[in-house]
Amino acid sequence: MLKVAIHGASGKMGQAIVRLAANERAQVVGAIVSRGSSRIGRDVGELAGTGNIGVAMSDDTSAGLLGADVVIDFSRPEALPRLLHLAMRAKVAVVSGTTRLDGTCERLLDETAQHVPVLWSPNTSIGIHVLAEIAASAARRLGPGYDVEIVEVHHRAKVDAPSGTAVRLADAVRAAREPNATLADVHGREGNVGPRKADELGIFAVRGGDVIGDHTVHLLGPGERIELTHRATSRDLFARGALRAAWHLHGKPPGRYTMADVIGG
Repeated sequence: MLKVAIHGASGKMGQAIVRLAANERAQVVGAIVSRGSSRIGRDVGELAGTGNIGVAMSDDTSAGLLGADVVIDFSRPEALPRLLHLAMRAKVAVVSGTTRLDGTCERLLDETAQHVPVLWSPNTSIGIHVLAEIAASAARRLGPGYDVEIVEVHHRAKVDAPSGTAVRLADAVRAAREPNATLADVHGREGNVGPRKADELGIFAVRGGDVIGDHTVHLLGPGERIELTHRATSRDLFARGALRAAWHLHGKPPGRYTMADVIGG
């Protein structure tokens, strides 16, 4: 069994990991929550609906990492630096799906990777990473005569826009077009903006209801268009991807890893 600590254990993703861990041959040994959380001391299995598993939620990150092979992080950017420092010290591998990281966090991920295996991804869905590969291939093969626009749809409670996944897809398309073209992100159009410029890459966010996450890459050319869509119907798919990534890191040497490494891309 892979021994896993969860950083952000009381959140929706943390609870999904608890529910699915046993099916993925993983044992939850630590459940870390934010300081002052009302759920401190409560069994993480009870919160997730799986029954008591003997792991109480705690805001003591060091204690939560004890005995873990890998820590899976779905938290907030401001909480990540402390986790990385302590994971380095404890020699615990890190899988992180926390988005909107600043330069400090990026540097710390690189520093941590000198000591333990590290995988950071804005989306741990296997399907999304296949979509990124397909979108990049399509953008490269169709060429600059085809415009690219990305539309993402999420639930009304999502606080950031565009989604980290939309940015990931845009980066994949941009890399596929370079060095022959430079694409500039456009996040909205209003008024008399004139014809679409050839170097634009539109990224648009739609918010409402309880949509878990839909992403569509539009490739629009003369007389035809291609639409590549991924729809998430359950958060469990992200938890499965994170657990698969955790298994991939198990026993690996220190370094930065990606979801492409996990799926063999």
